[in-house]
Amino acid sequence: MKRICVYCGSSRGRRPEYEQAARQLGEALLERELGLIYGGASVGIMGAVADTLLAGGGEAIGVIPEALAIKEVAHEHLSEQHIVATMHERKALMADLADGFIALPGGWGTLEEIFEALTWAQLGFHEKPCGLLNVAGYYDQLAAFLEQAFDEQFVRPVYRELLLLAEQPAELLERFATYEAPRVKKWVSPVQL
Repeated sequence: MKRICVYCGSSRGRRPEYEQAARQLGEALLERELGLIYGGASVGIMGAVADTLLAGGGEAIGVIPEALAIKEVAHEHLSEQHIVATMHERKALMADLADGFIALPGGWGTLEEIFEALTWAQLGFHEKPCGLLNVAGYYDQLAAFLEQAFDEQFVRPVYRELLLLAEQPAELLERFATYEAPRVKKWVSPVQL
């Protein structure tokens, strides 16, 4: 693993723990000499995780659509900043550049991005780990809902291992380091899509 894609809020959220966790994740990435791939903004917990990497001499690569570069205040001091035309291009490039995906607390975009990466893993498009950093119980109810999805047989139990959940950045990154994608016979091949 060389780089981890981090999905997270462009706001700081209500609790100070969210920004603290973003900084702790940045420190944990630095300790493991892992680079950051993220949404390219200088604000919110997005900015906090990037600033932590940069302050420690690490690599922080942003990918931001042109339309959001001004609205989200694109970070001006990154190792690299890719400005793309669309959100689809953003997500595809972030996925290509990353060796794993972590969602810190965030809103619609954060959830959509981690679930797209998770869906791609389920379909066999990649074998990269996906994880939720469950800061201050932020993802507790989502984890309970996912258990219901397994129980109701909308998601096969074998796919439970595709999404890792941890409360501490170091624990999640340790699980990423030993991650092996489940071997499941797919009902559709990538060629068929």
